[in-house]
Amino acid sequence: MQNITEYFSGKYKKKYAFKAGDTVNVDYEIKEGDKNRIQSFKGIIIKKQGNSTFTIRKFSGTIGVERIFHINSPIIKKIKIIRSGKVRRSKIYYFRNLRGKQAKIKSI
Repeated sequence: MQNITEYFSGKYKKKYAFKAGDTVNVDYEIKEGDKNRIQSFKGIIIKKQGNSTFTIRKFSGTIGVERIFHINSPIIKKIKIIRSGKVRRSKIYYFRNLRGKQAKIKSI
């Protein structure tokens, strides 16, 4: 019989293969009163912190919006990688100051 911690860690941990600079679409569940619905958040990953959280940044009109997600959160239903980006750093905070064509990340 397996060790109980190995069993639960393997069963409930999600594995995703994305990194900073990737464009992803995260579908997550929102609870409004007694109803549940799924909303998507599409943006560029500016930070991935170990195997716990990641930060996504998107532009809503001219305003930048960031959201932090926990990787093993039960509200996340699906993470779809749309495009892989080529960046030299693991945390691309400089991306917050870029606008227009400067904010374009090269694809792999």
